[in-house]
Amino acid sequence: MQSNSQDRNLPASERRLKRAAQDGQVTRSRDLSNLAVLGAGALALLALAPYMFDRLKVSVSQQLKFDAVAIVNPEIMLTRLQEMTVIGLLGCTLFAGIVMLAAILSSVAVGGWVNSLKPVLPDLSRLDPIAGLGRLFTKDKLAEVGKMLLIVIVLGAIGTVYLTSTAQSVVALIMQPSVAAMAYLNQWLTAGMGLLLTIVLLVAMIDVPLQKFLHKSRLKMSHQEVRQEHKESEGNPLVKGKQRARQREMSQSNSITAVPRADFVVMNPTHFAVAIRYDEATMRAPQVISRGADLLALKIRDIARSNAIPVLQSPMLARALYAHAELGKDIPSGLYTAVAQVLAYVYRLKAALKGDDAMPGEPPEPQVPADLDPQAKTIASLILT
Repeated sequence: MQSNSQDRNLPASERRLKRAAQDGQVTRSRDLSNLAVLGAGALALLALAPYMFDRLKVSVSQQLKFDAVAIVNPEIMLTRLQEMTVIGLLGCTLFAGIVMLAAILSSVAVGGWVNSLKPVLPDLSRLDPIAGLGRLFTKDKLAEVGKMLLIVIVLGAIGTVYLTSTAQSVVALIMQPSVAAMAYLNQWLTAGMGLLLTIVLLVAMIDVPLQKFLHKSRLKMSHQEVRQEHKESEGNPLVKGKQRARQREMSQSNSITAVPRADFVVMNPTHFAVAIRYDEATMRAPQVISRGADLLALKIRDIARSNAIPVLQSPMLARALYAHAELGKDIPSGLYTAVAQVLAYVYRLKAALKGDDAMPGEPPEPQVPADLDPQAKTIASLILT
């Protein structure tokens, strides 16, 4: 089922934001990039202009110099031209590098670095003129055009006011000495550029949070998309349940090989079988080393009997151990007493078989707490209902 934009009212998840970033969809602010380019360009001009003007002045004076050496060797004029060209290219390259670095840093500062070639890969769908016209009249495009028009109007109005207020001073430069006129013109251009950058800075301060808000709005999700993403990230609950059941079955099947090491096996009488082992030197408490239900329980019983391991019938204890104990781990503390009773009986039985003690009587009926017996819980719940 496809979700339209009206259904997408949930914030984008971290996974969706990461996927969008991998596709090259991150927050970008054109106004901040414009500020970085204009600001870095202006600062670079202020820093490089004095040095470059001095070098150009020296180079031009050399070009206009005609002496005896130049008359005898005309090739020296070409050499001087090459030197002047190299100086100009170095200055332009340095200026372009500063501006390019500023533009890159401004983009990274807002949306981060994107390691993706998808935005630059050819996409034939972009060549569709009808789809292109549709993209031109979206809400985002109309808002962008409106914003640009507003900026142009503001810049035009402020520029007009600035030029009108300083026009007489600029015209009066004709009557000033060239050195004073150039100094005033430099101040006039610097002040105008500073005013322009101030306006662009204010616009960028508004545009950056606005673009972040619009980017997250475009990536909003519907309830269906959230559920689908949860399924993809966590997996289908039914499939995962079957996988866990299969893993338990495999683990229980593998535990069959541990039955010969058990001290005794307790059954219920054919539905459940649990093999218990206790080593006082290495274990804090008895542990379940094998367990199974139905056919697997019968298999555990047969292996135990073939290895002369006592098999006792205790339905309550078998149910409790099967429900609450885990393979390879200590039994629950609530079953310590019941298992200890059975262990004491098994030890006396083994001693009697060796001729070291008298044969014990009937096996004990272990005392299992009612809250650990699954069948007792079921009966209690039925009585209450």
